[in-house]
Amino acid sequence: MFTLYVDDNYFSPYAMSAFVALTEKGAGFRLETVALGAGEQQQPPYGALSLTRRVPTLVEGAFRLSESSAIDEYLEECFPAPDYVALYPVSRTQRAKAREVQAWLRSDLGALRAERPTEVVFGGLRAEPLTREGQQAAEKLIAAADALLPEGQLHLFDRWSIADTDLALMLNRLVMNGDAVPARLAAYAGTQWQRPSVQRWLALSQPA
Repeated sequence: MFTLYVDDNYFSPYAMSAFVALTEKGAGFRLETVALGAGEQQQPPYGALSLTRRVPTLVEGAFRLSESSAIDEYLEECFPAPDYVALYPVSRTQRAKAREVQAWLRSDLGALRAERPTEVVFGGLRAEPLTREGQQAAEKLIAAADALLPEGQLHLFDRWSIADTDLALMLNRLVMNGDAVPARLAAYAGTQWQRPSVQRWLALSQPA
């Protein structure tokens, strides 16, 4: 049994990635929430659990692991295909590309993440028009997604991977705000959003 620590609003894209990974694997887990707005992540109890003092953090007995892509990869090793749903492609080169996408989405496009926060995706916020920097980041995202996604496919690779969830979330920062996104990329993001594991996360973020 795992414990996954996530933000109390269920707005973190990184917590969502780890949640989707656990759900896809069919792993038994329980959720604990951290009140980021109140600074709970900086307090000693959570600091003792999380090296980074961020969400998500995965706890398995005495083992603790933070950073969502590390959690995703750990779960892939704990529950390998074909007995469990694969989070990453079988091909070594495609696995490397999936990890490239994950690493890039977590380390770049800061202006877009700032101007299209996940409140747009999960909370229905409508944000102001993009600044020049935000527009440049949006154009970079769209160009990369267009290059990565094979024509006529709704997955980056031959089947779903966790990188699809992460990329769809980033695209939905634009789509759900009504920003211009090419139709095939919007369709891709919408299809990924219907995956049952994603829908389970979305149900958590909706007010009761």
